[in-house]
Amino acid sequence: MDGEFAMPEETGFSDQQQQAIQELGAVTARGEKAVIHCLTIVGQVEGHQLLPQNIKTTKYEHVLPQLAAIEESPEIDGLLILLNTVGGDIEAGLAIAELIRGLKTPAVSLVLGGGHSIGVPMAVAARVSMIAPSAAMTIHPVRMNGTVLGVPQTFTYLQKTQERIVRFVSQNSRVSEETYLKLMHRTDELAGDMGSVIHGAEAVEMGLIDRIGTLSDALGELHEMIKGGTA
Repeated sequence: MDGEFAMPEETGFSDQQQQAIQELGAVTARGEKAVIHCLTIVGQVEGHQLLPQNIKTTKYEHVLPQLAAIEESPEIDGLLILLNTVGGDIEAGLAIAELIRGLKTPAVSLVLGGGHSIGVPMAVAARVSMIAPSAAMTIHPVRMNGTVLGVPQTFTYLQKTQERIVRFVSQNSRVSEETYLKLMHRTDELAGDMGSVIHGAEAVEMGLIDRIGTLSDALGELHEMIKGGTA
């Protein structure tokens, strides 16, 4: 029926795997070559505050323990991260990105659709980052929701938060801090906003993402990393 998951015997997944897909957007696939854990980061990254139920979210309290478990699991050979996110909470996104960067387990990220805002650090954190030809990444200055005090301390906080993001991206890609800041502050590209929209090939050309790729490309790269014992 429409909107329902197929029975496990129809998909080849166990009841436990079906539940993980539904609740966490994650599954561990045991193939002939290796055991790959697939983690999806979709919608809006939810931080310390709950978002409305009609918004599709990725909850950081689900992702962080998954990443820790992947690193400790002797069964999992590699991690495939699929991103289609509009961004979200900065601290939650950076926490996820830092864990991805610190993995010894081979990890490949693939941006599908969009890897916007705080999705950029999460994408570049993987050992190898890929982007689909049709995907895009939006880069813009840090914003703050809710009550904002119009005092110098607020602007200092925003500046320091932005520096954390810029530094992380530059350290994990081939884009300099100066270039990334210029992309953040462009005023001639987004209607009524500052920033840039970077599409697949452009992201690779500027060094933000390692290469253009599809699902099979990402899996192929991951298998090569596992086979070569890349640390």
